[in-house]
Amino acid sequence: MFKEYLKMHRKGILLFCVYCGLFALVFGLYHLPVAAVGYAAALCLFVQIIVTAVDYGRFCGRHKRLLQLQNEITVTLEHAPAPENLTEQDYQELLQLLFQRGRELSEEKEAGYREMVEYYTLWVHQIKTPIAAMRLLLQGMEAPERQALTEELQRVEQYVEMVLCYLRMEGNSSDYVIKEYDLDEILKQAVRRHASAFIGKKISLNYEPTKVRVVTDEKWLFFVLDQILSNALKYTHKGSITISMEKPKTLCIRDTGIGIAPEDLPRIFERGYTGPNGREDKRASGIGLYLCRRICDDLNHRIFVTSVPGEGTEVRLDLKNVELEIE
Repeated sequence: MFKEYLKMHRKGILLFCVYCGLFALVFGLYHLPVAAVGYAAALCLFVQIIVTAVDYGRFCGRHKRLLQLQNEITVTLEHAPAPENLTEQDYQELLQLLFQRGRELSEEKEAGYREMVEYYTLWVHQIKTPIAAMRLLLQGMEAPERQALTEELQRVEQYVEMVLCYLRMEGNSSDYVIKEYDLDEILKQAVRRHASAFIGKKISLNYEPTKVRVVTDEKWLFFVLDQILSNALKYTHKGSITISMEKPKTLCIRDTGIGIAPEDLPRIFERGYTGPNGREDKRASGIGLYLCRRICDDLNHRIFVTSVPGEGTEVRLDLKNVELEIE
């Protein structure tokens, strides 16, 4: 910081040295004692050191206040240091205008986002009515057609929930209720939801009860498990899906599907990334795993994916989150 201070005042220091040199030159031309210049320069230097020390202290104080203001500038400018000259006053007035404009833009964006969320929330609730009606109509249809249509209708429900989840996550708002839950109960809900897909594709389920309780949010963890099972069923055409628990609290979901290429694994949690498998399936959005990672980060869980092309994929959820407190 002292180097920056000297850099700011380098012109004054240079001028002081030039003046001393000029005085020495003039005294020399007139054959006057040059030592007198040295005495005067020494006295001036002593006074300047005192003034510089005081000014440097004020400089450090203003610097610290400006650093604190960086954390508060999105909220207020009340703690900005008073301007010491006209230039600083002009800059602070400009900063005040930019601050006010930023607040206005932020409020406009927030209002627009609230309207969008309200609209899609209403849309989600409205579309649930025809979905429920279609489920009732499907009950009277023949088994083969009913099973296929039921699976497609379930996809519609999943995409509707994904829309609402995406909006809530992008808006930095959530309705997390952190408690201790029975993991098996959440798993059974997710498995029951995909029961028709297991039966229709003749995929066997190997489920070992975990017999553990986890500190999490039931609704959001269910969303993560639902997405994982949905992906496993989508890309598994024969074989099985295995759900097991490894100590201390790592949930493992393995499938015998087509797998993921090694070059795609680092990008599967990116928003909108689908990879070759997703591009073959035109309905893939590349949002599901992105939301899973976001939710796991918020819940202090960790999610890992390993895969071997042609052999299958394993998703591991580390659910030991000691930092979360139970309500």
